[in-house]
Amino acid sequence: MTKFTYADAVRQAISEEMERDPDVLLIGEDVGEPGGVFGVTKGLWDRFGADRLWDTPISEEAIVGAAVGAALVGARPIAEIMFGDFVTLAMDMIVNQAAKTHYMTGGRLSAPMVVRMVTGTSGSTAAQHSQSLESWFVNVPGLKVVAPSAAEDAKGLLKQAIRDPDPVIFFEHKQLYGGRGGPAGDVVEVEPIPFGEGRLHREGTDVTIVSYLKTREHASTAAETLAAEGIECEVFDPRTLVPFDHEGLRRSLAKTGRLLIAHEAPVRGGFGAEIAAWAAEECHDLLRAPVARVGNLNTPVPYAPVLENHTLPGPDRIAATVRRMLDKKGND
Repeated sequence: MTKFTYADAVRQAISEEMERDPDVLLIGEDVGEPGGVFGVTKGLWDRFGADRLWDTPISEEAIVGAAVGAALVGARPIAEIMFGDFVTLAMDMIVNQAAKTHYMTGGRLSAPMVVRMVTGTSGSTAAQHSQSLESWFVNVPGLKVVAPSAAEDAKGLLKQAIRDPDPVIFFEHKQLYGGRGGPAGDVVEVEPIPFGEGRLHREGTDVTIVSYLKTREHASTAAETLAAEGIECEVFDPRTLVPFDHEGLRRSLAKTGRLLIAHEAPVRGGFGAEIAAWAAEECHDLLRAPVARVGNLNTPVPYAPVLENHTLPGPDRIAATVRRMLDKKGND
């Protein structure tokens, strides 16, 4: 049997939703016959053709602008930003148009659309193709923000995003795709997954590690390393950043009393700061140690592999931070 990859999950979710609803469209650079730079949309052109897959020029503003317009007149567009770094060119369309239409029209109009944002580094892609910008969008009322780390979650959450009445920013990490193109993997049946429900990838009693996208895999690896040392970490993946599963995190903190947040974005101003602030305000009675954060150093992502690896958070840095947290407070 062939493997069910994250790329398969995204492709299958789009295909199944296009089959289910003729109003679903895909808009982006090379999403048509080429199948996308990462091979994610391979095969969709043959099934749905030019009426449903709009292969665009290299213009993020045009891609998102067309998607907003289509959403306002009844379509369900999926806009792909091939490299999320260049969403800067479409920020007005997302932040000032899509996110605010429902509110500013008193609920008479909405923009039911998905912006698929390819994010993170894929190894020596340098400063302009390696950024993690999710915290920009969680700050904007009117947007929902999704960041799954597992293939089955990506499929279920993307199906939910396509059906959602609001604009959804859907982050896909390059290193999670699981290969460039090639034959399609297994077809896995996944129902839409409701937003705001996190997932425990590992249960533990000593520290809760909150992480998402590629860094969640690093967190799970670190947790296995620490388990061999007698430290049991709980790995909590929120899956959706907006809405966030606060109750799920509260239940985890009631068990562990310690919180570490790990993400690929820089620590300064990253989404981990929002989680830490909420925990300090709402779960202070559960915390037995200061909240810790691990993320990219406050520098553009370097091109050189040795420098890139130094700046990005990996299993070793996550594990070292957990050890420091326990050293400061003991193993009570």
